[in-house]
Amino acid sequence: MNYRHAFHAGNFADVLKHAVLALVIEHLKRKPAAFRFIDTHAGRGHYRLDAPEAERTREWRAGIGRLIGPGATALPQVISPLLAPYLGEVRRHSSGGALVSYPGSPVLALGLMRPGDALIANELHPEDGRVLKAALSHDVRAKVLGIDAWQALKALLPPKERRGLVLVDPPFEDAGDLERLATGLSAAVRRFATGIYILWFPIKDGAVVDRLRRSLSPAVAGNLIVAELRVSALASAEKLAGCGLAIVNPPFMLADQLNLLLPFLAEWLSQGPGASGTLHRH
Repeated sequence: MNYRHAFHAGNFADVLKHAVLALVIEHLKRKPAAFRFIDTHAGRGHYRLDAPEAERTREWRAGIGRLIGPGATALPQVISPLLAPYLGEVRRHSSGGALVSYPGSPVLALGLMRPGDALIANELHPEDGRVLKAALSHDVRAKVLGIDAWQALKALLPPKERRGLVLVDPPFEDAGDLERLATGLSAAVRRFATGIYILWFPIKDGAVVDRLRRSLSPAVAGNLIVAELRVSALASAEKLAGCGLAIVNPPFMLADQLNLLLPFLAEWLSQGPGASGTLHRH
């Protein structure tokens, strides 16, 4: 409960997570049937990039700031369509071209979703939950909960629409979060086997990544891809060198899109030697 995303909003990890989230939502919109998006760790919903928290770390400058911030150069033609849904929503929250506000995953998703689609945004932190509720109160498609994320998955799956996307983005404050992620996913897939799941995880050392892959694979054999973005070489267990997304039931063509996007992001968002972007199929 100590983790506050306001210090990290718009960083390289958000760029990867939200770019992929936008691509998956665009895929779901290709069919007319409504879908439900469940965000288990939704945060505040939006973040000021000129707030004291963001100014203290300035992580966004090495993330979203390199894509559309002051001095950002034009994107390659092959990459621009892949980032267009995501960057379009970020620009919508800019003011006169200035990058002052960044949409979190629930706000970003609502901007891309259709009138008949639905959002369940869960945030356990009481203060962030109040801000989130205010941010989404105008939208009848959205419902905000404030319960334990793993209990939320049990209560909310399967969705009545029988089409859906689940984003699980824990703070990883204690050692057991990785195991809870794998256990929670296994239970969720048993309840909603056809759902699309996006699971975020930090990369601070290679052993953690290997352990996560092994623990996830049995539950989702043959239906899992893992996208890894490293912006620097692994140096310290205290420093975030990269992040990954484990994606269960990935939409058709998403792997091909990520094979283009990941190397680009590694180069564009690099913070030193050792940057890389790779996709693994399981």
